[in-house]
Amino acid sequence: MGGTLLEPNDTIPDVPAAPPAVPARPRPRGRTTLLIAAAALLGISGGTAVGYGIQAERPPTPLPALSQPRLEYPAKALPADKVPAPLPASQDRQVKTDGDLRKLIIDRPSGWSENKDVDWLDDGWMTVGSLARDFYSEDTMFEYLLEADIRRVAGAAWKKGEHREATVRLVQFASGVNTSAEEFADGQRSYMSGTEEGAGNEGDPVKGSGDGRYYVYGVDRKPGYLPFYRARAVIHRGDVMVEINLFDTRTISKKDIRTLAERQLERL
Repeated sequence: MGGTLLEPNDTIPDVPAAPPAVPARPRPRGRTTLLIAAAALLGISGGTAVGYGIQAERPPTPLPALSQPRLEYPAKALPADKVPAPLPASQDRQVKTDGDLRKLIIDRPSGWSENKDVDWLDDGWMTVGSLARDFYSEDTMFEYLLEADIRRVAGAAWKKGEHREATVRLVQFASGVNTSAEEFADGQRSYMSGTEEGAGNEGDPVKGSGDGRYYVYGVDRKPGYLPFYRARAVIHRGDVMVEINLFDTRTISKKDIRTLAERQLERL
């Protein structure tokens, strides 16, 4: 309506092609475990529904009489002098992690100073949104962290000399039957052997941590820039996942990252 009418010999102009869709950024590691678990749950639910349907078509079957031996209970409470002493706070990890999580971050090493240039820390705390923004798909990671019952994140940032920097993050999840801290750590380690996003090697074990590992990346050189070196440690203990990073324009040794990881593990 309102446009110029086409004559019989006129041709219909080509319609401009629609612009290509913006490709989605890669999904962050750590999400895979959650998706597999969800798929397994759907499979179990579907099988259960079929089972109920079959059972509903069968005649009722009388159940045998219950038979359970009588449970034995102590006749009376133990005397006061025989009651086991409560676990001391020094040996109870939950007592530590239920307090101020920031106090569990290792002390700043000698020669280092606080890095006040970072914008992701607020009085030693990090928001879940700030943590999610460190991943390729912020929305997906944010959703994953909430579903994993993330509780809080404490952090520290230091610098030394002209270019060396360090970051420490303690990511705590709700305690209980879930293993979110372990799964989050496993997800982060799962891609570290790759060269595109990881360190390009299997790393080395952090003593006393179980599956915890530390990695030293190969140097990243680009024209017009100083060389970039990096090291990373990923461990967990109980409901806390630990990530430590070192950055510099000079070589970072395995001892540098290993020492920080072992010291942090001792604090937990």
